[in-house]
Amino acid sequence: MERGIAELNDLKPDIVVCSGALTTFGFKEEYAAAKRYLDRIECDALVVIPGNHDSRNVGYLHFEELFGERNSVVRRRGTTVVAIDSTEPDLDHGQIGRGRYRWIEEQFAGPADLRIFVLHHHLLPVPGTGRERNIVHDAGDVIECLQRAGVNLVLSGHKHVPYAWRLENLFIVNAGTVSSTRVRGHTRQCYNIIEVDDRHVNVWRQYPFHGRERIIEFELETLAYRKYTARIEREVTTR
Repeated sequence: MERGIAELNDLKPDIVVCSGALTTFGFKEEYAAAKRYLDRIECDALVVIPGNHDSRNVGYLHFEELFGERNSVVRRRGTTVVAIDSTEPDLDHGQIGRGRYRWIEEQFAGPADLRIFVLHHHLLPVPGTGRERNIVHDAGDVIECLQRAGVNLVLSGHKHVPYAWRLENLFIVNAGTVSSTRVRGHTRQCYNIIEVDDRHVNVWRQYPFHGRERIIEFELETLAYRKYTARIEREVTTR
């Protein structure tokens, strides 16, 4: 966390997204420790949502006291970020729920150059994470909702393994973990950096104090993209 915070503050980001989890058991002391770290991040907007661990032991109450609403909207420099709490109390799986689809679409209805949706759980399985049990229960309906809303990029966390996909008009990017020692296989502590230059988006995997490697880059207009897997480039230009 110390390395990550130092690097982030050097970058001077417009928006920092923390897609959960912040704690292990959702206890108040854990939340307080997490907030002390996050309060040191220097950025225009900090977006924080709870993860499955944070909703254990009624931990969502502490989240609301320290971080505010569990669903939020941020608009900065042509970018709209809609973040949703996908957790269920004391359960590892998640869902969005049909009662929130219209609200999500309404938040994205205004003009924006880049529309980003954030949740903790996965919409698609992540390779290298073992048996998949924690995809959002209503993932199909959520993906359709995001397509209708014109979302460009989906960010999530949960299983500590970074990965990226393109699914129709959506680019879905999963984050690793910046601080937990619970990493799988040969993955290391890391976080993602998203750079937007005009209508071109670059997503990098940053290893604190140990450099970075590109995950994916894409064009918002044409949807042409280049994905980087295990340092091997694969270019796709069809729509």
